[in-house]
Amino acid sequence: MILTTTNSIEGFKISDYKGIVTGVAIFEGKITMGFSMAKYYKSVQESIDKTKEVAFQRLRDNAKKLDANAVVGIKIDIELTTSNYTMVSVTGTAVHVA
Repeated sequence: MILTTTNSIEGFKISDYKGIVTGVAIFEGKITMGFSMAKYYKSVQESIDKTKEVAFQRLRDNAKKLDANAVVGIKIDIELTTSNYTMVSVTGTAVHVA
């Protein structure tokens, strides 16, 4: 599966637009709060990385359900809630390329 933030894929031609797909994930664990800002930032980064991977996998799964082999125009939104939960939303257009 090809994933890109651009609206086209160099060397490929989009033959069919399948629809908009989304992958959303929320980090279930709490971000470590403490007296060290370095540890806090590291904890936030790790939660974003883990959550982003889950969101991208859900995006791929949703695109496969539409019989797409690529997703173009991907936009990523990352939010840290007031309760210190990380939420990642990934949205793009599922397409078939040849």
